[in-house]
Amino acid sequence: MNVNIYYGGRGLMDDPTLFVINKMQEVLEELNVKVERYMLNELKNTITTLPQTLKEADGIILATTVEWYGIGGYMQQFLDACWLYGDKEKISKIYMCPIVMSTTYGEREGKLNLSTAWEILGGLPCSGICGYIADATTLELNDAYVGLIEKKAENVYRTIKQKIVSFPASNQAVRQKVSVSKNIDLTPQESEQLSQYAADDSYVQRQKEDIQELASMFRGMMNHETDDSSAYSRDFENHFQPIPGYKAVYKLLIGTGKKPFVLQVNTKDLTCLTENVEKADVEIQLSEDILNEIIAGRMTFQRAFMGGDMKMKGDFKMLRTMDDLFQFMEEK
Repeated sequence: MNVNIYYGGRGLMDDPTLFVINKMQEVLEELNVKVERYMLNELKNTITTLPQTLKEADGIILATTVEWYGIGGYMQQFLDACWLYGDKEKISKIYMCPIVMSTTYGEREGKLNLSTAWEILGGLPCSGICGYIADATTLELNDAYVGLIEKKAENVYRTIKQKIVSFPASNQAVRQKVSVSKNIDLTPQESEQLSQYAADDSYVQRQKEDIQELASMFRGMMNHETDDSSAYSRDFENHFQPIPGYKAVYKLLIGTGKKPFVLQVNTKDLTCLTENVEKADVEIQLSEDILNEIIAGRMTFQRAFMGGDMKMKGDFKMLRTMDDLFQFMEEK
């Protein structure tokens, strides 16, 4: 059995939450549970990648401290990352025990917030711990409190081990009505890749600089651009690899001021148009330089989108299929 502990406090020595999770970890390890702890305050630059650590977990403990109001920024960032990048199918099988200790007011609300968030993500609830502890030493010296913590750890172990069933909550219905984006259907692996990009500050900064450079270049070209979208027709026709029974309409908006370049795929037939269409399965916006990179075989449509060099609307699965339909990249 694997249990992950995610601590969202500031890591202060007198934080009562640290004492609680230390004691719970001791009990769980005595029960032969493999426990991994993640201190969000020490991993604040890579929080968006932490949903990947849920892969092997059978249960998790979300622990935080209310010092003035709410569950704190680190824990909120982690939950946001789970919503954006987490594997919802995996989360639906993970039990979560909330632990919220307060040095002020609001421990019950904090515990409820963690439980509600996990249920909205589709996860399974466990009963948790919350309490008001003004001085951590009173918690450490009180054997009755220590006994409660140990019993709670044992209950968490039993819940996960026996896979105890609970009634569905209305909170879980939210996930069915609210999604990240219905048009972009990402696999868990693609979500992980996006989360790694989001956590890489140098990558984000580089993308911002590239966008500024492209914007400056396009402003200078706006008065000189000519409509030569049709020149790409031969490139797409020469590299077209039909897929039996596959039909799709792709609309490419290349640069600025040009007519749309439309690719109509009908099984074995490809029609290239330089006119607008009312409805397209996939609408792509990219620069002429990026399209030339794709045609030259140095880039793919999927990599351009994942790297932020291209925008799209529509069915993401159909975008992935473009690299199979138009095989510009030569096999080595």
